[in-house]
Amino acid sequence: MHMHKFEKAWLTFGIGALLVFLTVLGVSAFYLGNQPPSCLVTIDPAKVDTTKPFNEPGLKKVEGKDWDYELVFVASAFSYNPASVEVPYGAKVKIMATTKDVVHGFQVAGTNINMMLEPGYISEYTTTFDKAGEYLILCNEYCGVGHHMMTSKIEVVKK
Repeated sequence: MHMHKFEKAWLTFGIGALLVFLTVLGVSAFYLGNQPPSCLVTIDPAKVDTTKPFNEPGLKKVEGKDWDYELVFVASAFSYNPASVEVPYGAKVKIMATTKDVVHGFQVAGTNINMMLEPGYISEYTTTFDKAGEYLILCNEYCGVGHHMMTSKIEVVKK
């Protein structure tokens, strides 16, 4: 069977690109340990208010972990608890959030923090707040008639 030289070139390019893609994917997944979120951390939505750490939402200093603070949020019926929180400038914070009722969004405007909160699951995100100011938290998943009023605020302060 005779193939034109351009067909051979495109076939070689296609197979080469596929091998490069699979190599990058393999190195990223197995050597660097990058995996998609697994939603392995679950919670009973009916018992959110009595389950630690969601029974006391807010910012808490932690010791012996890779982060300095844990920031816990609970979303429900057009509000976040807490409605406002102060975070120290430069602090490494693990944000943990869940919802008691329906799917909500958790987007911190001006950052790359964007999580989907689903009943029964705990969403987590670790970040460092290295820019002082106020950050608005918005629900970016339509959750009902009061969706447009569902906000909270993180204030990063220099101490």
